Amino acid sequence: MTRAGVYLAHPRAGSFNHAVFDAVVEELSGRGCEVRAHDLCAEGFAPVLRAEETDTVGGGEGTADAQVALHRAEVATLDVLVFVHPNWWGMPPAVLTGWVQRVLTPGVAYKLGTGEGRPEGLLKARRALVLNTSDTPSEREETEFGDPLHSVWSACVLPYVGVRDVRRTVFRTVAGSDRATREAWLRQARARAAELLEAEERG
Repeated sequence: MTRAGVYLAHPRAGSFNHAVFDAVVEELSGRGCEVRAHDLCAEGFAPVLRAEETDTVGGGEGTADAQVALHRAEVATLDVLVFVHPNWWGMPPAVLTGWVQRVLTPGVAYKLGTGEGRPEGLLKARRALVLNTSDTPSEREETEFGDPLHSVWSACVLPYVGVRDVRRTVFRTVAGSDRATREAWLRQARARAAELLEAEERG
């Protein structure tokens, strides 16, 4: 059975991000996937990296935070990853950035022999889906900002930990969107999640 981790980073209950998260969890579960769903804000995940967690020489594995330790142990067992979040200032929300920094640590998610060496990804997961919302029109984001979230996920984070197949869908612009549009986006989110699972099951 495929194990999926689905992570939501949005503080407001009832947001469209929550609706996307719920749709993805329901879709994957309905297809027989074992889903580990995490609403990071509701869980109170603390995003601030502690000094003792930055010991890359020692592997960076030690943490006194039981919640972080649980996430580290769990992420190592997952086959696919799904992240749902808004685009805030060209970045994921702080809670998700903190999750990356505190959970995807050396010795857990990657191994680096030397400072100049190429990292070796340690995660079992080889596929990931990023579903993010935006209130910036695509032409402005691409021409003025260069789509920074693409670089964050597809170049800086996921390949570093061993994820080779990184998929991303952006729902824009959410502000002012009507019910029919949002329902169409939710169907699209379900379809993308189903495609990710099917790709994983095909190997």
